[in-house]
Amino acid sequence: MRLRVEFTTEPFDLDEAPAHAVVAREVVEGAELDAVDVGPFGNTAEGGADAVLGAVDALLRRTLQAGATRVSLQVNVIADGER
Repeated sequence: MRLRVEFTTEPFDLDEAPAHAVVAREVVEGAELDAVDVGPFGNTAEGGADAVLGAVDALLRRTLQAGATRVSLQVNVIADGER
């Protein structure tokens, strides 16, 4: 099964990336995912279920430890052939 996760961390700071946002980027870029898109207002990552779920676990734990006060995420199953 393939999954896509979309997430944001808060609080936002448009002047400088907060520590929790930097950690979130490190987590998804360091995970064994097939596709990662990191942006200022939202992030997405795709891959096999085990890789995505492992990244989500690390993302939640590490961003909260780094000062995130809210993490919003959505996980979707990707249909065969969808990208």
